[in-house]
Amino acid sequence: MTIPPAVAAARALVSDLVSRGVQDIVLAPGSRSAPLAYAAAEAAGSARVTLHVRIDERDAAFLALGLAKASEGAPVAVVTTSGTAVANLHPAVLEASHTGLPLLLLTADRPHELRGTGASQTTDQVGIFGSAVRFAVDVPAPGEREVADDHRDLRHVAARAVDAALGFRSGYPGPVHVNLAYRDPLAPTSLLPGLPAQEGYPKPDAPLVVPAVAQHLGSPALPGDATRTVVVAGDGAGPGARRLAEAQGWPLFAEPSSGATGGPNAVTGYRALLASGAVAEGIEQVVVLGRPTLSRPVQRLLGRRSVAVTVVAPGSGPWPDAARNAAVVLPGLAESWYEDAGAPASPFLEWWRAAGERARRVLDEVTSDEAVAGGPTALSVARAVAAVLGPEDLLVVGSSNPVRDLELVLDLDGPGPAVLANRGLAGIDGTVSTSVGVALAAARRGLRTRALLGDLTFLHDVGGLLRGPDEPPVDLEIVVVNDDGGSIFATLEHGALAEADVAASATFERVFGTPHGSNLAQLCAGYGVDHQLVKDVPTLRHALQAPSHGVQVIEVRVPRVDRFAETRALTRRISDVA
Repeated sequence: MTIPPAVAAARALVSDLVSRGVQDIVLAPGSRSAPLAYAAAEAAGSARVTLHVRIDERDAAFLALGLAKASEGAPVAVVTTSGTAVANLHPAVLEASHTGLPLLLLTADRPHELRGTGASQTTDQVGIFGSAVRFAVDVPAPGEREVADDHRDLRHVAARAVDAALGFRSGYPGPVHVNLAYRDPLAPTSLLPGLPAQEGYPKPDAPLVVPAVAQHLGSPALPGDATRTVVVAGDGAGPGARRLAEAQGWPLFAEPSSGATGGPNAVTGYRALLASGAVAEGIEQVVVLGRPTLSRPVQRLLGRRSVAVTVVAPGSGPWPDAARNAAVVLPGLAESWYEDAGAPASPFLEWWRAAGERARRVLDEVTSDEAVAGGPTALSVARAVAAVLGPEDLLVVGSSNPVRDLELVLDLDGPGPAVLANRGLAGIDGTVSTSVGVALAAARRGLRTRALLGDLTFLHDVGGLLRGPDEPPVDLEIVVVNDDGGSIFATLEHGALAEADVAASATFERVFGTPHGSNLAQLCAGYGVDHQLVKDVPTLRHALQAPSHGVQVIEVRVPRVDRFAETRALTRRISDVA
């Protein structure tokens, strides 16, 4: 049986990638990518990989992002055809780049003789993602050399791609782009039901081994006053940030998606406490882990010239220092920094603990069932979601207000769930698809996934609800906080201007508030997704505690008109108790 070169090459590539740890392939349909589609389907048919199909390339990429986020380091492949299909990957590629997630972008292309000729669906795909990818290669169309040589080169391309995506040598994982030219014919002469025993399907050689380079962890003398030091744990900081704070006796300011929340040193309401300049002046050193992005008060703290800032940033990628004030940047800290010295809590730590406890009481009061008896607020919804979830849950939280609300209430009712978020660029796009990807991967680990999203975030990626009948089943509850618009802008200077000026208020509503009036129940019905509208917090808690199956949307409507005044008043109340 003669196998077309494009088909044979695609099979060889997919087989090799599977041998290197790829567990999931997300495919968007297309013609030029047909060899990869057949190869992925055959691999899935033999249970070597899980195949996910989405009709929208943007949704496919964010689905892959979610799979990678919850797959504990396994690379995820995305397959597209040529043309605008490739460009639609770009938002997720940027997010993956800034959060260090290993995506393998397998984009089909026309052979070189058709490029620049006006051929249908042909554009310049080489270098399309610019500096957002860790590695990019343009693979010539197979068929001009011996098959063994083509396949040997593909194995080495795969080795380089996976190495770069996982950051084996650089310590800087992220997306990679493999652009694959294919000539007709693009289909096999017959379909293969499974890979291993099929004639003509190459059995992968032993993968080329690329050794990881060990990170050299320093043990320096930090530049600031150790007795007046705080730890800032941004997105992706990991549990080491909490260990460091507790071992050294330092207060911990942890973002929800840091992986470091909770514990005796975590300070509730730190963002509002820092709004008081007098409070911030008492800090003389900050140790930063992860990528802090949520808080303007934290960024102002990191920019203070009187504060010594130490950034712990493993790998060769750029380190977080938006204020351009870091005094020291380290690849890591020696293990001795994380060992508890047994010293009593310092007065500085005790002050921050007491301030956090006072902030906790304020937040408990404003989000109690009695306080929201007249109707839920966004903050009370965030608390209700966090309160019912435990260690067997994962929570995906949307950008804008939901993640900031969650930050304030996450630990009010005990240890909350693990939290994931797209904080690389902090955009709202693709969050539904990301949540589905997280849910698919988390289920393999016995975890249940929920999502907390704003209405604009939900609507922006409502197409992520679309799944074909043959797709792997997924259980996901999506809580949508619906205030009919973009309330995040009301908490910024735009909201202050709108409150002070009637004419500015009308402009604000049109270009920032963006009311939509959408009927979410009808949207969900069109996608075949269950929808429930809840009108109070006790009903929300009950809905979240009930068993779930499939994708379900729980909508909670909250007011937006007073968001600026409420946010300002809450910040003032918390800072006043500092």
